[in-house]
Amino acid sequence: MYLQAKRLLKLALSPVLMLLSLFSTGAWAEQAERWQTNMTPGITEVGHQIYDLHMWVFYICVVTGIVVFGVMFYSVFAYRKERHQEPATFHENTRMEIAWTIVPFLILLFMAVPATKTLIEIYDTDDADLDILITGYQWKWKYEYINPDGDNVSFFSNLLTDGAEIANTEDKGSNYLLEVDEPVVIPVNKKVRFLVTANDVLHAWWVPALAVKRDAIPGFINEAWTKATETGVFRGQCAELCGRNHGFMPIVVNVVEESEYEAWLGEKEAAAAEIKELMAKDFSLDELVERGKSVYTSACSACHGANGEGGVGKAIAGSAIATGAIREHTDRIVNGVPGTAMPAFGSQLNEVDLAAVITYQRNAFGNNMGDMLQPVDIYNFKKGQ
Repeated sequence: MYLQAKRLLKLALSPVLMLLSLFSTGAWAEQAERWQTNMTPGITEVGHQIYDLHMWVFYICVVTGIVVFGVMFYSVFAYRKERHQEPATFHENTRMEIAWTIVPFLILLFMAVPATKTLIEIYDTDDADLDILITGYQWKWKYEYINPDGDNVSFFSNLLTDGAEIANTEDKGSNYLLEVDEPVVIPVNKKVRFLVTANDVLHAWWVPALAVKRDAIPGFINEAWTKATETGVFRGQCAELCGRNHGFMPIVVNVVEESEYEAWLGEKEAAAAEIKELMAKDFSLDELVERGKSVYTSACSACHGANGEGGVGKAIAGSAIATGAIREHTDRIVNGVPGTAMPAFGSQLNEVDLAAVITYQRNAFGNNMGDMLQPVDIYNFKKGQ
């Protein structure tokens, strides 16, 4: 009797326990309590619909559990052997079998109708005011604002958390591992469609407050959308185990008024135009080295060391690549090394930064090769591939 009651208890509790385990993933929502286990409504109408649906299903599970427990405990205590109850001899009860078939069907129906409506709303990406292409890299995000009437604006978003916090030599900030150098900026009360893909391995773009979570799969584009009703800063993370630095590719979205968004977009377009002008410029060695040092610090030092001494990646100081043929060095930086942790930076950095970082690597860390590349050399290299 005890084992039978235990099995019934586990069966009755299983839906509730499963839901609670799923709800616990909401703990990274913006300003959520450390031990919060429930979902948050977020700042979108769809997010509130998801939250309401979640609570509706939860209450149904609670009521179902109470009813099942009530019948089970009443049966266990009212008809136990110690009370000298005579066991029933019936084998079948048609009415009971019909009841326990119809009632669960109706319960599922009550859950399925609102769930279907919400799912249809979640996947309705039509009539968007803005399209943003999101590409996951190991371990950063690239954002490209698609402009059908002109040039697209694109940039990479990298982790900004200080290395000393990660190494536990300094106290961790309130947004530990949730800070980036370039946040996504979107206008409030505008429907934004996200086109999500990946360049290397599986990633997942997840921002709980925006009610968005989509897998980023190489070779595929998945769609999602949001329409924020409040301004503010909202954070998320990559939600798919994607390698060694999976925990170091956060997401930050700034929701701003439309006028502020237009101003920000204008600045980005001006910066892109400046890069085009720099493409035609001949830089001095000192200018390239100075710019290349900044690029190396943000893009290369995590793997190759702050002083080119190596680490996860091979050393730059005295390496055969950095002191060998400049074309092989360019090929390594632009195309990466397939099957290794060395990514292809040809699509991650513009021609100016590629020329600068290659020049820096060939002249820093004691390499002192004295040669350099101009942005046009990178352009011609890519064109000739």
